[in-house]
Amino acid sequence: MRITVIGTGYLGAVHAACMADAGHEVLGVDVDPRKLAALSEGRPPFFEPGLPELLRRTVDAGSLRFTDSLQEAGEFGEVHFVCVGTPQQPGSYAADMKYVDAVVDGLTPHLRNGSLVVGKSTVPVGTAARLAQRIAELNPAVDAELAWNPEFLREGFAVQDTLRPDRLVVGVTSERADAMLREVYAPMLEAGCPYISTDLATSELVKVAANSFLATKISFVNAMAEICDAAGGDVVTLADAIGHDTRIGRRFLSAGIGFGGGCLPKDIRAFMARAGELGVGEALSFLQAVDEVNMRRRQRTVDLARELVGGSFLGRNVAILGAAFKPDSDDVRDSPALNIAAAIQLQGGQVRVHDPEAIDNARAQFPTLDYALDIEKACERADLVLHLTEWTQYRELDPGRLLTVVREAVLIDGRNTLDIAAWRAAGWTVRALGRSQH
Repeated sequence: MRITVIGTGYLGAVHAACMADAGHEVLGVDVDPRKLAALSEGRPPFFEPGLPELLRRTVDAGSLRFTDSLQEAGEFGEVHFVCVGTPQQPGSYAADMKYVDAVVDGLTPHLRNGSLVVGKSTVPVGTAARLAQRIAELNPAVDAELAWNPEFLREGFAVQDTLRPDRLVVGVTSERADAMLREVYAPMLEAGCPYISTDLATSELVKVAANSFLATKISFVNAMAEICDAAGGDVVTLADAIGHDTRIGRRFLSAGIGFGGGCLPKDIRAFMARAGELGVGEALSFLQAVDEVNMRRRQRTVDLARELVGGSFLGRNVAILGAAFKPDSDDVRDSPALNIAAAIQLQGGQVRVHDPEAIDNARAQFPTLDYALDIEKACERADLVLHLTEWTQYRELDPGRLLTVVREAVLIDGRNTLDIAAWRAAGWTVRALGRSQH
């Protein structure tokens, strides 16, 4: 099929390359000329494992190309995927729909008869019905439809999640739209991927409901970590024990400094805002507590760090291992690691940050922090080391070797993924949130 993907950020660039790899002819659309130039050369403008190879292969094969023209997109495509961002509105929890609205307004006058516009952006429930009406009003001469197909990508695994998804959810209003999406995703369906076809509202709700559940699970185990700190328990053992219950499961029960990124925080807040608009705000009041527990983890880490350096950061060197909000990504949006680093600096600490991939993005957001391209350089003469993003490189560190470069061998494992026994055996004082000090 001839497919357009409008918006080539984390979602759109991956989707475009994967659709081309699946056998479609794909046109990617964006307004950023630098991004378009990089993508046209097969270079993704962000770090995502597996994407560079996929981009180069599909661009070189001619099945994927890029443009800045919505007119060209409308005239080219049968199916148009909308993959632009829906950030949080300034001064509000609600999602900002201006980018999605702009795409629909710009694309609709150029749509071909029988074409299908498919939203993939995370939006407030009711958006799809509103946009379907907008398309009908702007171009009544063409028989164009709108569907919704939420994404469930994990940064760091986005290519895998697109080519081999654990489920496909589509919101449609006709059999024709359903048939077109089945054709788009034919390779995935042939591989046995579950396919759920539903109404527009349910498809919109699935994504925010999934993210709300995951956020709740993370904040639950972090709340248990607070209890463990007060009672002398060990949250990792606790999580292992309850995770064996098949009704609960172990995934997303990792206590630490909490979640961040461009999805979970803004999505649960936008969901709360939309529930309030619908008059059912009480149904999601628990998400307020989820958000509060999550944000409290950052402050708790700063407080623990201050305690470990003697009550004040003044004159203290602090090494931060990790800037991205999660490993295998260079995304620093709402990164707990960087938030903690900045808070320590504001309180007088000399902070130096290392990350395998996210240094450039981190420097753009927090230019006053110091950065190091080498782990040992980041830890040089440090009075405290904080492990805040669970990169494999950090788990594989030799604590004995690192001992030779720091001033004080004191470590906070903010992700509970290091071998604490090995670090303590090497001579380090190690603390972790929700874990025994011994």
